[in-house]
Amino acid sequence: MTDKGIIKGILLISLMSIAAWLSASLPAIKALSLSSLIMGIVIGMVFANTLRSKVPAEWEPGLKFCSKRMLRTGIILYGFRLTFQDVIAIGVSALVIDVIIVTFTIFLGYWIGKWIGLDRDSTLLTSTGSAICGAAAVLGAEPIVKAEPHKTAVAVSTVVIFGTLSMFLYPIAYRAGLLSDLSIQQIGIYTGSTLHEVAHVVGAGNAIGSVEGYTAVASSSLIVKMVRVIMLVPVLLIMSWWLSRSGNTESDKKKISVPWFAFIFLLMIGLNSLLHAYCDNQAWLAPTLKAIEVISTFMLTMAMTALGADTSIAKFRQAGAKPFYLAGIIYLWLIFGGYLLARYLVPILG
Repeated sequence: MTDKGIIKGILLISLMSIAAWLSASLPAIKALSLSSLIMGIVIGMVFANTLRSKVPAEWEPGLKFCSKRMLRTGIILYGFRLTFQDVIAIGVSALVIDVIIVTFTIFLGYWIGKWIGLDRDSTLLTSTGSAICGAAAVLGAEPIVKAEPHKTAVAVSTVVIFGTLSMFLYPIAYRAGLLSDLSIQQIGIYTGSTLHEVAHVVGAGNAIGSVEGYTAVASSSLIVKMVRVIMLVPVLLIMSWWLSRSGNTESDKKKISVPWFAFIFLLMIGLNSLLHAYCDNQAWLAPTLKAIEVISTFMLTMAMTALGADTSIAKFRQAGAKPFYLAGIIYLWLIFGGYLLARYLVPILG
C-alpha cells in the first residue's frame, strides 16, 4: 500500500463522480429528479461489474477512503442546508407527524425485517433510509451499522425505486382528486413527511405546486422534509447505543460506536442558523452556502460511487428480494399511514 496508490484510487472515484455529476444535469435525468448521488451508485455498479477486477490492490484504500471519510465529511457539510428556524416555521403539527413517521417507520421496518428473515444490517439501513432522507440517511447509518458495501447499495436502491415511484404518484393522485380532502398545508406535510429523497420531495412538490399556482406546497413540503433530515442525528445516537447493548458478547456490548460526525453535523446546523439570523443580508452568504452545498453533494456522490464500485450483480443476488419486500411494505405504510396522519392529526394539532 502506497500513498500514490491511495491517491489513484481517489482519482478513479473522482472521475466517475464527475461523470455522475454531469449526467445528473442532463435534461432527461433531471426530469426524473435523479440526483448525482443516484447516478454515482449506478455508474459505480456498472464499473463493479465490468472493470473492477482490473483495479490494482494498492488502489483499494483510496476507494475505502471515499466510502468512509469522504462520506462523513459530506454528511457534516450537509448541515449547512438546514436551520433551526425551519423547525420553528413548520409548526407543531408537522413536527409531531415527522416524529411519528420516523419513529414508527424504523420500528415497523425492524419488526417486518425480523418477520421475513432479513439480516439486521439490511433491515436497519433500509428502514432508516425510508424513514428519514433516502440515500443520505443510509449513508449516515452505514458507519454505525458497519454493514457490507453491497448491503448499503441494496438499501439505497430500495429507497430510490420507491421514492421515484412516489414522486410521480403523488401529483397524479392530486390531479385525480384523491387528495381533495386535504388542505394545501396538509398536502405539504403529507408530501414532505413521507417521500424518501429530498429530490423526490422537490419533484413532487413542484409538480403539485404547478397546478392552480399552489407554490406553497413545494416550499412547505421541502421544509417538512428537511426537519426529517435533522432527525438523523438522534436516530444515529439511539441506534449506536442500541447496537452496543445488543452485542452477542459482553465485550461487544461495551463497544459503543459514537457517531461524532453526527454531533458535528448538528453543530453545522447551529452555525448555519446563526449565519441566517445575523448575516442574512450579507452579499457573501448566499454564494458561500451554495459553494458548501456543491462540495457536500460532490463528496456524497463520491461516497455513493465508491459503494457502487464494490457492488457486483453477484452480491445483489446474494441479498435476494427480501430488502425490496421490506421496502415495499414500508412504502405502503408511508402512503396510507402518512395520509391518515395528515388528514386527521393536522386539524387537531393546528
